[in-house]
Amino acid sequence: MKWILWIVGVLVVLGGVVAAVGAMLPKAHRGTRRARFGQKPEVLYAVLAGPPDWRSDLKGYGALPEKDGRARWWEESQGQRITFELVEDSAPKRRVVRIADAGLPFGGTWTYDIAADGGGATVRITEDGEVYNVVFRFMARFVFGYTGSIERCLRDLGKKFGEDVSIEN
Repeated sequence: MKWILWIVGVLVVLGGVVAAVGAMLPKAHRGTRRARFGQKPEVLYAVLAGPPDWRSDLKGYGALPEKDGRARWWEESQGQRITFELVEDSAPKRRVVRIADAGLPFGGTWTYDIAADGGGATVRITEDGEVYNVVFRFMARFVFGYTGSIERCLRDLGKKFGEDVSIEN
């Protein structure tokens, strides 16, 4: 019985340390990565602006009615359904998307910058995010990293075209 109390005590202390460290981290973060593709900017933009069925992390997606003149849609990944809205649409060079769910423990924008590069193009994805929950903030910083989902997106985009991509800062 004594060992159960010790285990519970250690878990409580560990949880307190995670919450304390998370509280000391800034809410806002920026992560950015880029990759080069053998595709023209127009082709890459069309895929990024189209149905995200090429992304390995998505279980579902769908269109929603516009709100305040902005295109909106939902995406489901990791058991969570999130609403997004289009903030900027400058085909084929730039697309900015924002999380439109105010009740989530995180939020922010993803900016896709596409630039011609020789016979192909580079895609730079920048996440300007905020993590409101202190435990999630700790996990985002020390477990998942701020750029993990960006890197997965760039790899998936490469797979869409049968390309191995090299991801850079």
